[in-house]
Amino acid sequence: MKNWLMLLLIGMVVVLAACSDSGEGNEKESSEEESSDASGITVKDAYKEHTFEETPERVVVLEWVYGEDLLALGIQPVGMAGIENYHKWVNIDAELSEDVQDVGTRQEPNLEAIAELNPDLIITAGYRHEAIMDSLEGIAPTLSFNPYPAEGEGDQYEEMTSTFNTLAKLFGKEEEAEKVLSDLDATYSSVEEEIASSDVEDKSFVLSQAYSADNSPVIRLFKDNAMAVQIMENIGLENAYQSEGFQVYGFDETSVETLQNFQDAHFFYIVQESDNIFDTQLKGNPAWESLNFVEEGKTHPLPGDTWTFGGPLSAEVFAEQIKEALLQAK
Repeated sequence: MKNWLMLLLIGMVVVLAACSDSGEGNEKESSEEESSDASGITVKDAYKEHTFEETPERVVVLEWVYGEDLLALGIQPVGMAGIENYHKWVNIDAELSEDVQDVGTRQEPNLEAIAELNPDLIITAGYRHEAIMDSLEGIAPTLSFNPYPAEGEGDQYEEMTSTFNTLAKLFGKEEEAEKVLSDLDATYSSVEEEIASSDVEDKSFVLSQAYSADNSPVIRLFKDNAMAVQIMENIGLENAYQSEGFQVYGFDETSVETLQNFQDAHFFYIVQESDNIFDTQLKGNPAWESLNFVEEGKTHPLPGDTWTFGGPLSAEVFAEQIKEALLQAK
């Protein structure tokens, strides 16, 4: 009798324990599902984390590169700063819809115009709009990136791809982003092969952007942390220009005399037709004319609207422009 009662009690304890474990498991599973649903998507910009319960649908971009990023992911913004000049400089196949509204300049966006679009997300570059960040965040959640990392925080190319992938995560476009970057890598490989199969032997280069200031020639020389330099190195070229000190924007402003230290490299340059210092102010100047790359025909003009500050689609265009400029001289 005692044995029978003991077995019955043990059986009841086992059943109750099983029920309890099952209930706790179901409750835990339900709790995890609710947590996942409630947490939304969390992304980090250059300054802090942001959590979005829903995917943004009405996006205003205040810097062209972020508009380009959205277009690369198949997304049209509702507003963009500086649309007219965007069309002059950004030469990608993905087209900005005519329905996208202009919201002022990149330097001074129109807050009223932004608010009228009722955005659920604003994307900007922090260095431009620190003074109005509170106003922007009062209109809509604002992601603020930094395309010019400080020393030790990576180069501009790494920042570009990181930001692109962050936006892809937010909009649920990771597969699209992976394809865009894969296509970009394929372009790099193709361009590098074309250059390698040509008769171009020297792969060293100097990249310059030149213009006049106060009637004097100014020559920008791009450093290793510049995105344009990283793109050129991705197609098998090597930056000859080296200088001391870090420049956050990726270039030094120098004079023609500096070039003599790098005169054995290929010299790529971007100038405006109306301000081509090499055909005007420096023409006949011995400091310019006597440089090896001038005498040997290793100077390579790039289109005046060459855009060196864009996203992955602009990077693809730039790689092709470099190849064409280099091989055209041969």
